[in-house]
Amino acid sequence: MAPKNKKDSSLIIRLPKEDRDAFVTLCEEMDTSASRELRDHIRKFLKKNSKKGS
Repeated sequence: MAPKNKKDSSLIIRLPKEDRDAFVTLCEEMDTSASRELRDHIRKFLKKNSKKGS
C-alpha cells in the first residue's frame, strides 16, 4: 500500500516569470518551498469551498 502522503500528481500553471521568481524567492526567505505553500493553499481552498455544495 502506498504511503498516505505520497505525492503522485503534478499541476502545471502558467504565470509571468517575474511573479514566479518573486514567489520562489519569498518562499526561500521564509524557509519554505513554493510547492509546500501551494499545496497548503489548495488544501485550504478545498476545505473552505467543499462545504458549499453539500
